Amino acid sequence: MSDEPTRITDFEDPSEDPLFSVENEDSSTQIFERKELLKVGHVPESARIVGRDTEIESVAAELRPIVRSEPPNNVMIYGKTGTGKSLVTRHVTERARQAADAQGVTVGTVYVDCAQHDTHTRVARSITRTLNDEESTGLSIPRTGIGSGEYYDYLWEILDVSYDSVLVILDEVDRLETDDVLMQLSRARESGKAECHLGIVAISNKIEYRDSLNERVKSSLREEEFVFQPYDANQLREIMEHRRDAFKDDVLTDDVIPLTAAFAAQEHGDARKAIEILRHAGELAERRADGEITDGHVRDAQEWAEVDRFEELLRGSTTQVKFILYSLAVLTRENRENEFSTSRIYKQYSTVCDQLDANVLSEHRVYELLKEQAFLGVVESTRTGGGRGQGSYLEHRLVQDTSVVLKSVLRDSRFDNLE
Repeated sequence: MSDEPTRITDFEDPSEDPLFSVENEDSSTQIFERKELLKVGHVPESARIVGRDTEIESVAAELRPIVRSEPPNNVMIYGKTGTGKSLVTRHVTERARQAADAQGVTVGTVYVDCAQHDTHTRVARSITRTLNDEESTGLSIPRTGIGSGEYYDYLWEILDVSYDSVLVILDEVDRLETDDVLMQLSRARESGKAECHLGIVAISNKIEYRDSLNERVKSSLREEEFVFQPYDANQLREIMEHRRDAFKDDVLTDDVIPLTAAFAAQEHGDARKAIEILRHAGELAERRADGEITDGHVRDAQEWAEVDRFEELLRGSTTQVKFILYSLAVLTRENRENEFSTSRIYKQYSTVCDQLDANVLSEHRVYELLKEQAFLGVVESTRTGGGRGQGSYLEHRLVQDTSVVLKSVLRDSRFDNLE
C-alpha cells in the first residue's frame, strides 16, 4: 500500500482542470470588463472622482509647498465612512508627488491603514519599510525583533539620504493606541532628527478625535482641518456611472444604478457601500450565469452586504451574545411586535441553549449583555413605565433587519444543530 497521501485529482496540465476551466465559459454570461474599478482602495483617475473638486483643491493647497521643496502643512480630514476621504487624499498626494518630481524635488508618499497597524511600532515599521529603497540606502529593515525607536532611527537616516519631502497618510488615525506617532512625525525636523520635510494627512471618521490628543501633539501638528460631507443620491448615481465600464457593454439594466444609489443614500451617502453593492450584484449575476444585472441582483446584493457588515460587527462577540441576538431575532420574526422584555428574551434564549446543549447564563447576565449591545448600536433598549402597580423595565428591539441578523448569526457553525 502506498504511503503517498491521497490527492483529490491530478492534472499534468492545470489548464485542463474542469473546476477552473475558462475555455467553456459562455461569453454571453461574462459580466465584468474592468473589475478593479469596483475594488475598495482603487484610486481612479481624476475624471472618475465625482463631487469632490472643492475638497481636492483645498487639500492640494495645503500640500502645494512641497513642489517648491518647502514644508507642507499638516491636514486633518473628518467625515463619515464612504465620503471620499481616503480616495481624495491618495489622489492628491500622488499628484503632488508627480508634480514635485517634474520640478526635480524627490517626494515620498506612504499610506498607513491604522485599523491594521494600530500600535506605535507597527506604524513606524510600515512607514520605514515602505520608504526604504535598499539598493540606494544599503539598509535592510527587519520585520520583527526591534522596537519603534529603532525603526525611527532607520527612518531618519532614510529620509535624509533619499527624500526632500515625505507625505504620510494615516487613515483611521483614531484607531491608534497612542498619539506618539503624531508626536514623532510632527516634531522630527524641529527636533533635528531629519532635514527632510514631513507632512501628515490624518483621516478620521470621528470629528471629536482632535479633542483626545495630547496638548503637545496639538501644538506641534498645527494642522488644517476639513470635513467631507456625505454624497447625495445624484452624486452617488454619477459616481457609479463613472464606473459603468467596469462591466461589459449592455450588462447593466436601466434601473440598476438608480436603485443602488438609492440604497446607499439611505446609509448617509456612503459611496463605498454603493460600489460594493454594485460589485456584489455583478458577482451574483456571474455566479448564476445570468447575462445581465437586474434590480433583483441589486436587492440580493444589498442584503448580502448588510449580512457581511453585521457579521463584521459581531466578529469580536462571544457565542453567548450570538445566542441572545438569535433569540431576539426569532421572537421578532414570530410575533407582530418588535420590542421584548428581558424576561421574554431570556425564556427564548434558554430554549436555544437547551437545543444547542450550551451553558445558560443567568437572566441578570443576559440583561447586562443586552445593554452592552445597545451601547454598540446592535439593539435599542427603551424603558417602559409599566402599568399601575408595576415597576418600569427595559424592552429591547433589533436595530438591524431581522433577516440580516438571522442570516449573519446562522453562518456560525455552532448553530448547525438547531432544529
